[in-house]
Amino acid sequence: ATKIRVIAPIAAALILGIGIGATLPKPMAKASAVQRADGPSIMAQVTGTTTTSTPVIEPPVTEPPTTAPAPPPTTPSGPPPLQVPTGKGMWIWQPDQAEAGDVAGIVARAQSAGLTHLYVRTGSSVDGIQGGEFLNDLLPAAHAAGLRILAWDFPYLDDVGVDVDRALQAIRYVTPSGDRLDGFSADIETPAEYVALTPESALAYGAALREGVGPNYPLIATVPRPSPARQSDYPYTEVVQYFDAVAPMVYWIDVSPADATAEAMDFLGAFGKPVLPIGQAYDGSAEGGPPGTPSPADIDAFINTSREHGAAGVSFWSWQHASDDTWSTIAAAPQLGVKPPG
Repeated sequence: ATKIRVIAPIAAALILGIGIGATLPKPMAKASAVQRADGPSIMAQVTGTTTTSTPVIEPPVTEPPTTAPAPPPTTPSGPPPLQVPTGKGMWIWQPDQAEAGDVAGIVARAQSAGLTHLYVRTGSSVDGIQGGEFLNDLLPAAHAAGLRILAWDFPYLDDVGVDVDRALQAIRYVTPSGDRLDGFSADIETPAEYVALTPESALAYGAALREGVGPNYPLIATVPRPSPARQSDYPYTEVVQYFDAVAPMVYWIDVSPADATAEAMDFLGAFGKPVLPIGQAYDGSAEGGPPGTPSPADIDAFINTSREHGAAGVSFWSWQHASDDTWSTIAAAPQLGVKPPG
């Protein structure tokens, strides 16, 4: 059954090609006071927030003289093809609750824990674009330290065009330092979270997003844990079709972390794409689990099972929920996959 947890907005608005909001607002109140366990999401009705793309005016094309050779093709900028994150990662939901928003502290803790990548929220259908000022500070510092930063967004799929436009604004954003995000993950939830999810809407969103970014930009589909019940009612095939990797939210709550992880890896591995499980680092007692954050043994079981079943990398939800024991266990765990070049 779908679980519930609290999510809220985290930061200021991105403005494509110009800059992003100058302040970091406090989190909004949630529609539910119960923490949801199926993934990074917002339990709230769609408010109709829309975004508008800034039109790009291309200069006129002048044909070269027939006697002159054509100019060489421009080398595209951005990440190498299909460079999905490997190693150990963490999700940042509210930056002011991750080392109190201190970028130097975030980078230092990430390095001490052996992290290779972070997911940072950049918006949703409800809240629009978010996180700009934080990205302006985080991206150059993280890149200098060899950390990759990936955006994550929660599309409600009521208006696929608006959802794709918002994602592209984040993906195309350039900080004053010239840094860009290293990939994008769409947190594609279920109708229980008010998402207009159907096979058709999932395909339309994925196809339009892929068309917008081209074939070489890393796209990750974040999906619910494929329990037997979820496998029967969630369109995994259509959701993952246009994405390069899939990240299941393996929040085990009151079941064996090893069993839940193996089940997710085996089911999703059949799609032939890298699987990047997201582990539980929060207290699941409100959802029927034992009180407190998962034990070191549970964290180890999740990481070890992910490795044994061929995971390219793992990450954890979320930074602000993880206990000191969780951080220590993650730091002590061997690395997964191969760390991508900086």
